[in-house]
Amino acid sequence: MFTRRQLLSAGVAGLAMSIVTGQPSAFGQSNPAEVKVALIAPMSGPWARQGELMKKGAELAIKDINDAGGVASLGGAKMQLLVFDAGDTAEKAKNAAQRMVSQEPDLVGVTGAWLSSFTLSVSEVTERAELPMVTLSYSDQITSRGFKYIFQMPPTGVKQAQDALPALMEVAEKATGKQPSTTGIISDNTASSVSFAKPMREGGLEEMGIELLFDETFTPPLADATALIQQARSARPEFLIMLGTSVPDDKLLLEKINEFNLGGGRMPIISSGAHIGAPELLKNIGPDLLEGVMSVVGNWGAKGQEEIIERFKQETGEPWMTQDSISAYGDIWLFKQALEDAGKADRKAVAEALRNMDTTEGPAKFYPGGHIKFDEAGHNVNAKLIIVQWQGGEPKPIYPEASALAEPVWPTR
Repeated sequence: MFTRRQLLSAGVAGLAMSIVTGQPSAFGQSNPAEVKVALIAPMSGPWARQGELMKKGAELAIKDINDAGGVASLGGAKMQLLVFDAGDTAEKAKNAAQRMVSQEPDLVGVTGAWLSSFTLSVSEVTERAELPMVTLSYSDQITSRGFKYIFQMPPTGVKQAQDALPALMEVAEKATGKQPSTTGIISDNTASSVSFAKPMREGGLEEMGIELLFDETFTPPLADATALIQQARSARPEFLIMLGTSVPDDKLLLEKINEFNLGGGRMPIISSGAHIGAPELLKNIGPDLLEGVMSVVGNWGAKGQEEIIERFKQETGEPWMTQDSISAYGDIWLFKQALEDAGKADRKAVAEALRNMDTTEGPAKFYPGGHIKFDEAGHNVNAKLIIVQWQGGEPKPIYPEASALAEPVWPTR
């Protein structure tokens, strides 16, 4: 028989242990009034805009879920979003993750961290804490480390590159009657860009009969793009693979491309990632320089999502719904579904529900391919890519046909 003092002491000890270990406390998990999920993403530094777009998508999902009655299996518990700033380096992202798991022991899941380099660092922390993390990051390394609590939604960078190159060549041939035979690569050295370029550099281009005329790598943030774009002006490839990860770097590269009279559709430009479709890029450099630029992404506001896109625009004032926003929106609904399946606000149970998920319903409609199922490594085996293209001042999905809101155009010189 325990005294009241003993019970109180045990409760304090249990709470202290949960804070130290990052494990959830034992109290309030059956039918809590609120269930906490987190977003960890850059809220400061050169990638802050992407973090802001993720936050807007996640906040709208929280609102929609709570307005619809919350988590039914938990007695209508409301979902609460906590936001943590990953900063502008992998080390800062890791420190933020450590603060997150120590300060919020009752978290049941986290989404983020946008840049693959950050996700690799953050997921080391969440894995030790046995906290399920859902991410839109592309790097193949994310799900190749034997982790049990990481869930990668989009195709990996290598898979995107493997799938995108034939698709892009199909677009080119349809538009011009022939496939291009030369290209050049300008890439930063972040994990996602390296993953995307890897299969192209290691034989993918050669197999398709495409000659690589130059291959330049830079470390972000970029101070001056002159030397990089000089390579393109000298070699004149039939298309350029331009792999940055931040809007400021994209701006510098595209402005220099225009300065050298290569922009405005004169040379087809292929990018990877949602940053190239960020609204402020349009504000900063205008529609003419962006016209025809294409990007391979893991998600985008696309056909069949018109209603949520319109509501997002009305709620946030944003002109369209990028990968960052639609993915964060879907990730919160994914956690909601996992909570429904788990029947309790427990991170291990939520992770197990994610591992067992196999659905074309609910959250699946917010991801290309419309089917969520994870393999043992935590990768969504049904993940598909989307190609968007700047047309008339807006990045529009052009591939695959099931997601397309516009016909593709291959810029010609």
